[in-house]
Amino acid sequence: MKKDDRNVDEKVQKLVEYSMKSGKINVDLYAEYDVKRGLRDSSGKGVLTGLTEISDVVSFGYIDGEKVPIDGELYYQGVNVEDLVRGEANRRFAFEETTYLLLFGKLPTKAQLREFIDILGIYRELPDTFVRDVIMKAPSSNMMNTLQKCVLTMYSYDPKPEDISVGNVLRQSLQLIAQFPLYSVYGYHAYRHYHLDKSLIIRNPKPELSTAENILRLLRRDGQYTELEAKVLDVALVLHAEHGGGNNSTFTTHVVSSTGTDTYSAVAASLGSLKGPKHGGANLKVQEMFADIKEHVANWRDETQIQTYLEKILRKEVFDHAGLIYGMGHAVYTESDPRAVILKEYARRLSEEKGMEEEFELYERVERIAGECLMAGRRLLKPVCANVDFYSGFVYSMLNLPDELFTPIFAMSRISGWSAHRIEELVNAGKIIRPAYKYVGHHVPYVDLDDRE
Repeated sequence: MKKDDRNVDEKVQKLVEYSMKSGKINVDLYAEYDVKRGLRDSSGKGVLTGLTEISDVVSFGYIDGEKVPIDGELYYQGVNVEDLVRGEANRRFAFEETTYLLLFGKLPTKAQLREFIDILGIYRELPDTFVRDVIMKAPSSNMMNTLQKCVLTMYSYDPKPEDISVGNVLRQSLQLIAQFPLYSVYGYHAYRHYHLDKSLIIRNPKPELSTAENILRLLRRDGQYTELEAKVLDVALVLHAEHGGGNNSTFTTHVVSSTGTDTYSAVAASLGSLKGPKHGGANLKVQEMFADIKEHVANWRDETQIQTYLEKILRKEVFDHAGLIYGMGHAVYTESDPRAVILKEYARRLSEEKGMEEEFELYERVERIAGECLMAGRRLLKPVCANVDFYSGFVYSMLNLPDELFTPIFAMSRISGWSAHRIEELVNAGKIIRPAYKYVGHHVPYVDLDDRE
């Protein structure tokens, strides 16, 4: 480090101290002014900020007029997501059908689905030299940043990038849905090659294959995968495709789209939101936590040992000292997260194929014991259930997906929901979204530069 660099660092550190002091707000003021911090009320329920028909997240029911927690339900355009997954018995993959449903509000016929899959297959082709000029140059160690770079650069290849008519936005959306796996996987291969000195593998997608199949084929050195592996990944894509208008990245889609900006800018903003560890990056924290549990709990079958260690995590004595059991609890769901319930069953099946039953059983024990620990330790009145992140990381690990692609897999799925919400925002031509912030600072007189201390 040069001397000048050290001097700059010291000067910046002083500015940091000013920022920390200036930016600190007394948390008591939130209650005083009745401000819903994080746009949530005191019970953790989200503040109502909009209307949507795209998906419904259900966690409470009514018995004799009394509101009670129930097993969670998730509906895409009115269709229960469990039925979408169960319907896979009649066809191999469901993500494409799910995407059609989210975008167009109804389940496709066989002919409509075939035509839709053909469109996605055509749109999977990237512009000439795009891989060389965009993905291979200055590769990032974080694939979410690679995704953002690719999305924003696609603006330059689009003959009508600023056209926000529904027809043009739909075309742009379908292209991004089809191409997200290529941006992510090619970006990962570029990172391995240029940063880790690994062999470079770039394989063209096959238009006749599903999104899940293409991901595995493009990622793996030999391009091979089992039918169950592709099915499990497909189910994960279905479950992550949409989750209401209030989740952070989808709300970002609505907020940014309401300004009238272009599709690429809106999607890039949503990617920035999803990247955060409190949102799309949560499954990585679950995996880190389980690696720590495996290291410190000698007997995975001993529930007393597991409980003791989980209580230490809650007391901030071990792991990352945050006091959180990652993958447990949800802002909306109470009794159960339907996505976690479904993914758990597929995780069980995949663990049998991979010979990882003991590890799956550990996840089951931690899920049950952690819920009990959280309710007792924090004196919670409502049940605490596993959320979708609890099992998704384990599933991805069994599929030999690298950690670098955990959150991009989420994005490859959620781009379908974002696209549906963006179109919904444009169709309804709503007002620009502009919530208010209460000013709690103090007005001060201006002091001339020479008189300041």
